[in-house]
Amino acid sequence: MPDNASRAIATALLHWYDRNARDLPWRARPGANAPDPYRVWLSEVMLQQTQVASVIPYFDKFTARWPSVEALAASEDADLMAAWAGLGYYARARNLLACAREVARRGAFPDSESGLRELPGVGGYTAAAIAAIAFGRRAVVVDANVERVVSRLFAVEEALPGAKAKIYALTDSVTPELRSGDFAQAMMDLGSGICTARSPKCLLCPLREQCAGFAGGTPERYPVKAAKAAKPQRFGTMFWLERDGAVLLVRRPDKGLLGGMRALPTGPWADSAPGLTDAPVAAAWEMLDDGVSHGFTHFNLDVALAAATLSSHAGGAVEGEWWPIADLESAGLPTVFAKAMRVFRRRLCAE
Repeated sequence: MPDNASRAIATALLHWYDRNARDLPWRARPGANAPDPYRVWLSEVMLQQTQVASVIPYFDKFTARWPSVEALAASEDADLMAAWAGLGYYARARNLLACAREVARRGAFPDSESGLRELPGVGGYTAAAIAAIAFGRRAVVVDANVERVVSRLFAVEEALPGAKAKIYALTDSVTPELRSGDFAQAMMDLGSGICTARSPKCLLCPLREQCAGFAGGTPERYPVKAAKAAKPQRFGTMFWLERDGAVLLVRRPDKGLLGGMRALPTGPWADSAPGLTDAPVAAAWEMLDDGVSHGFTHFNLDVALAAATLSSHAGGAVEGEWWPIADLESAGLPTVFAKAMRVFRRRLCAE
């Protein structure tokens, strides 16, 4: 695109952003001094695969409890994982703590895109976003909203994910040298509120005159996406073992899905239902009529539920921790286990 056309896009978008920027707790006002890098980094990690509305209460809770990267670095692993519960994609939480400890060791966040990429869990997009938004560096920031805006702006016919390199290059062509952080956030806001996935509000768009997708009459067909493969189906069993008003919780292995999180005991998640073969102890297990279904990124899971009660004097050690049933909400269970917990508790109430 000619330089004057690129400048026209950046100028129009930044003028729109100056009047319409979202008020978000991690964001500085347009044209203001750069925000705290800690808050930018924390928000960007939380926003990966998660909607803004879901992130805001978690962000407020985290920054109230851990107001600086040094405070977060000093937190206990279990406390952070429990506070993260419900946000999903739990590898982010493990990387968050590793990154906070590395930044605290260094004394500050690196202020360049290349330096930021050296931190644990900081990939290309996150490094670019922090460099641009927190440090005012020119960086090309492309998230899902920006992909949608740019693919419509240039009517990109190649399908995602193959079109990512082209969309990145096109975003680079319109990213200004100055205020690139504001420009990136303006793109995000435009995609979130105007250039939406369905029913884009083209008549309100500041880039309508430059948009090839709008000129063609079908902006909603962009970005073109390749057909999705069906997710594989897996099955498992979760176990509710109760004793003296408490339920047995275990800590999942640090590596792997939901690593390091508190959870109900469970057998393997396999191609067929494992039944009671991996129960945590020998007991009079009862299979519930209700189960739980949950969708992960790469597979769908159907879980059968089994319950048993141990007497106060039952012998033998049980590996795990006994958590008061009345206080289970504070255990920080991942979503799939929280779903199962609610089914088990309904069963208890019905008895």
